[in-house]
Amino acid sequence: MTKNQRLVYIALLAAQAVIISLLERSIPSPFLFAPGAKLGLANVITCMAIYTLSVKDASKVVLIRLVLATLLGGTLSTFMYSAAGAIISFIGMLFVKNVGFSRVSLIGVSTTGAVLHNIGQLTVASWIAQTWTVMLYLPVLSFVGILTGIAVGITANYLLTHIEKLHYYMDLQTLK
Repeated sequence: MTKNQRLVYIALLAAQAVIISLLERSIPSPFLFAPGAKLGLANVITCMAIYTLSVKDASKVVLIRLVLATLLGGTLSTFMYSAAGAIISFIGMLFVKNVGFSRVSLIGVSTTGAVLHNIGQLTVASWIAQTWTVMLYLPVLSFVGILTGIAVGITANYLLTHIEKLHYYMDLQTLK
């Protein structure tokens, strides 16, 4: 894969993640028992980036999504919550993918990311509220995170196995 092809692939993944993120903001929370919980659909693209790109390039996709989604429809507080969740989630997903070897599937990696995203967001909320009692909401969000993480993982797994693999897609696997 040439440098230009890699840049285009990164840009396409980032654009898809931004669009999915903006669309998801317009959907009301489907979880009546967990106000503020979201589906995390843009994490499908994060999983695709982690499994098809190098760590450096996958992190570019995540950072571009964070910045552009905030600029197009967010505030400073949404950036703080999203950034904390995304960074902790991304690091945790990479760790589980690389250390878990073949014992942890993409679904497990996605679920780890969903739960860690909630931990990152609640940590920022605790810092802003200057109390750790906000963390009492973690079991509820973790339950939702596990459900959505499984759904996102199944979707990403389906995409990885059913998308027609381009010849340079296979080259990405060897460049890691």
